Amino acid sequence: MLMVIAYTLLGLLGLVLIVALGLRIFSYSVARKVEAALPPAGELYEVAGGKIHAVRRGKGRPIVMIHGLAGSLQNFTYTTVGQLEGDYEIIALDRPGCGYSERENDGHARIPEQARMIADFLREQGIEKPLIVGHSLGGAIALTLALNHADQIGGLALLAPLTILPERGAAAFNALMIEKPAVRRLVADTLAVPGSIRNGAKTLAMVFGPDEPPRDFRVRGGGLLGLRPRAFYAASTDFNAVQLDMPALTARFAEIRLPIGVLYGDKDRILNYATNMAALEDAIPQLDAETLPGIGHMVQIAKPAETEAFIRRMAGKAFA
Repeated sequence: MLMVIAYTLLGLLGLVLIVALGLRIFSYSVARKVEAALPPAGELYEVAGGKIHAVRRGKGRPIVMIHGLAGSLQNFTYTTVGQLEGDYEIIALDRPGCGYSERENDGHARIPEQARMIADFLREQGIEKPLIVGHSLGGAIALTLALNHADQIGGLALLAPLTILPERGAAAFNALMIEKPAVRRLVADTLAVPGSIRNGAKTLAMVFGPDEPPRDFRVRGGGLLGLRPRAFYAASTDFNAVQLDMPALTARFAEIRLPIGVLYGDKDRILNYATNMAALEDAIPQLDAETLPGIGHMVQIAKPAETEAFIRRMAGKAFA
């Protein structure tokens, strides 16, 4: 009887391993196709701890754009870069570990480390006193730049920024709540890509809602880049870093002296706009705050004209 049980268990284990191997082969096959369809749009710049992938367009005073959780620089090249490149130098970058940027280890996912790597990139590339545009988690990185590297920054234009530790994560990111790196890697290599393919439309609807996701967002907006094991692993690692770093960041907002503005949609389904806005308003008297009625989280894509006007207004303050 024991022998039968043992053989049964070995058979089940073998089946699990075969399925896991098949999922891994499928996931990396999809990743190769995605990267062939959406190759790097810019250049890779080495910094301590990794590499920054960035697109640089236009001439003039610099505006640097930092995307949010599970995003890429295409979240800005979709519309915003083209709207502004005629009057400014626009630098849209992939955060460390995201898109085509790289980070050497999970420690570089911490919010202060991502800000430090971006600050190193700015210094080494001679990008002086830029306006930092940060969306969502990119807003938290932008705020950290203003606190830890204020001498390098001209001002902040924040789009639906993360400013406080959420009481609970948005449903769109539930799958990222994996604390142990080994489990995170296993899920990234096996289940994440098939799951993202299956739930992609639903996730986009939650991220954009109540606005309609553009039909071409997966290609033009870089959405397909999420269909890679490395993208899931990076996003999950970022999600866990938020839990560690946001409370200390929020407690320091009153130290910010730079020009700073914030633009939220009041129907944001990813972040509670009222509580995130209040964290800034309560601490920063010079805050330029604007709310778009009826708009969700992806304000730069849902309301490109209003976003452009906001960034130009903040550029006027940062570059005065």
